[in-house]
Amino acid sequence: MKLPVKRWLTFVDETEAPEGEAPLRKIAIVAIVANPYAGRSVEDLKPMIDASVDLGKAIAERAGQAMHPFKGLSYGKGGVVGTGGEQEHVNALLTTAFAEPLRAVLGGAQAWISSMTKRGAPGCTIDIPFNHKDALYVRSFYDGITVTLHDAPLPDEIAIIAGLANRGRIGARVGGLRPEDVKGVDGLR
Repeated sequence: MKLPVKRWLTFVDETEAPEGEAPLRKIAIVAIVANPYAGRSVEDLKPMIDASVDLGKAIAERAGQAMHPFKGLSYGKGGVVGTGGEQEHVNALLTTAFAEPLRAVLGGAQAWISSMTKRGAPGCTIDIPFNHKDALYVRSFYDGITVTLHDAPLPDEIAIIAGLANRGRIGARVGGLRPEDVKGVDGLR
């Protein structure tokens, strides 16, 4: 199975930080693909899972470009399946097979990737949750990006989304694990 991308959407949200700190850049890359199973229930979704590898590579490449000049340190994924499909269709496209290319773009991320999926129609909004790429419990990186899909997904489409950020929240101060405290992760102590 091939899942050619019909449309690409790129969202960039950059917030200035106090002097001396890097701005907070959050990006979301959206690939709109045709849903090969729209309007019908299929028991075996493995062909979609297998096809998601190439989709993950294409999204990861665009995500790395959109983060420039910053390095992605947190991530999330998600998607919206059109009303002619099932939520399980979008979930089949967001498994580990899809996520591994994104991890590679970030230099080998270790942590579980937060995600959100749902059914929706053109104009829907979805929040893509973020967490630190190497240590899930770094609270200052709990964040996300809101994406509004103005003209997607159509009933027979799926919007697949990957999001990245270059740092934790500006002004984060609720305590907890800090990235520099994590041992044995991506060159950290």
